[in-house]
Amino acid sequence: MSGELLNLKEGFAPLASELDDAKFGNQAKDALIHIRIQQRNGRKTLTTVQGINPQFDFKKIVKACKKEFACNGTVVEHPEYGEVVQLQGDQRDNIKNLLCKCGLASQEQVKVHGF
Repeated sequence: MSGELLNLKEGFAPLASELDDAKFGNQAKDALIHIRIQQRNGRKTLTTVQGINPQFDFKKIVKACKKEFACNGTVVEHPEYGEVVQLQGDQRDNIKNLLCKCGLASQEQVKVHGF
């Protein structure tokens, strides 16, 4: 599964620090990823993930999450935050572990909000 997430746009390699520094400066290392939960109606919740580096293919990330967590998800364009990943249910811990395991973010980069 992690190999699927690392198929990226424009040949960007997240694990190669030389490419990170040359192309994107410290933005790739210092950017925070915010994971939030929103209450819908009744017991229904929605998990949003904002701040993932735009060089990653969001649709492939959502596809892997949907398969791994057995939930539905989508990518939404937000005017202020850019592309935001939305997943059904409370997937905060699951998505944090997945992002860290696949090398898309470190533990220090991920901030979990809510409840």
